[in-house]
Amino acid sequence: MSPNEDRKIIEKLKQKTWNEIKTNDSWAIFKIMSEFVDGYEKLSRIGPCVSIFGSARTQPDHKYYKLAESIAFKLTQHGYGVITGGGPGIMEAGNKGAHRGKGISVGLNIELPFEQHDNPFIDNDKSLDFDYFFVRKVMFVKYSQGFVVMPGGFGTLDELFEAITLIQTKKVGKFPIVLVGRDFWKGLIDWVKDTLLSKFGNISAKDLDLISIVDTEDEVLEIIDAFYKKYNLSPNF
Repeated sequence: MSPNEDRKIIEKLKQKTWNEIKTNDSWAIFKIMSEFVDGYEKLSRIGPCVSIFGSARTQPDHKYYKLAESIAFKLTQHGYGVITGGGPGIMEAGNKGAHRGKGISVGLNIELPFEQHDNPFIDNDKSLDFDYFFVRKVMFVKYSQGFVVMPGGFGTLDELFEAITLIQTKKVGKFPIVLVGRDFWKGLIDWVKDTLLSKFGNISAKDLDLISIVDTEDEVLEIIDAFYKKYNLSPNF
């Protein structure tokens, strides 16, 4: 960050008094409430869905874009709709596959200064816009029957570890979390096993059972279908 940018930030901070900050926070509550209400009302009608996460920067000719599209298509053939973050890259691929499979295609869009824009494969009545990441993440967890996590960046990791934490602490019911791409995820999972588990003991061995790592769309479907078969549930529950 340049000195000029630093000065601009300092000036903006000086312009806000503590009372102004508190007032803005109070009014923000109403915006937050409206996002929750709108999200609950629309998503409660969508039926069983699986969320697909991944990088907004993945291009249509990349193998993971094509794989995400294929996974989404096959999910619709097994009775699931698809939820994504609504933007480009892997999100677009997920919505595109759902659209091609004539299934439910949901986009939970977030206002960002870069990268994010609506993709054209979201159902007209199933596109929601959010200002707050935490409200958006609640919608992902509350209305998903599974998470499919493709290679991505900080946002993807945030959503992945949020889900693992909520399941681990029993704040939500268990649902399948599938990481796609062993070559991408292996280093992270090795670190979790070697450092968090073995070296520091900061997690339990059973916590690793919360996630699966695969390379193909058929493996994704097998894990999700097997999970709900185990609990005697179908996609239409």
